[in-house]
Amino acid sequence: MDRFERGVENAMQTAFAKTFKSGVKPVELAAAVKRECDARAAAVDRNRTVAPNEYTVYLSPTDFEHVTDWGDEALAHEIADSLEDHARSLRYAFVGAVEVSFELDESLATGRYSVSSRTKRGPVAPATSPDPLSRFPLLDIDGQRYNLTGKTTIIGRGTEADIVVDDNGVSRKHISLEVTPEGTILTDLGSTNGTFVEEQRITEVTLVDGNAIRIGRTVIMYWDAVVTDED
Repeated sequence: MDRFERGVENAMQTAFAKTFKSGVKPVELAAAVKRECDARAAAVDRNRTVAPNEYTVYLSPTDFEHVTDWGDEALAHEIADSLEDHARSLRYAFVGAVEVSFELDESLATGRYSVSSRTKRGPVAPATSPDPLSRFPLLDIDGQRYNLTGKTTIIGRGTEADIVVDDNGVSRKHISLEVTPEGTILTDLGSTNGTFVEEQRITEVTLVDGNAIRIGRTVIMYWDAVVTDED
């Protein structure tokens, strides 16, 4: 069945390439990434299905040039956002940040493309369940939720941070969160304006479930991981 579906997909791409010489459209690439996500999603227990979080879209020289002209970084970001919405609707889980990139494949004809994916654990992953109960510690930052899937996560204003916060009152590397068997340890990284947990200024503290963290003008809600029989 899988080979049959791939054959149909290849035939449709061939027909598209012959009919529309201008090449692929962004909506097609987003749909192709979603199909790859669905095809590679794997159930790891009765309540959890993990999907790949890194995707590479291979394009012909003409289409690669068009994507570059559109703005490849902006397009990759839009596709990644669309994929995260798709994952939420199906309750897929990720173990790292969702990333989409484009690569040139000179063997492809205009209008043809292919997608590959892999699962790579990172320090943080977008949370795809509305339930704060998670097998990973969970953060809520201005409505965006993140699972702490790695050992250490850096939060700050700089692009080198694992979670970037757009707040001038936040230092480039403001805090670190270290996940340990004894709990999640929050450490202030010498920030200019300090770090506050439940409005108490701290340099280092072990967080408890439901803590409110403030850095600059940004409030971060924290929830502990939930241990299940499968863990």
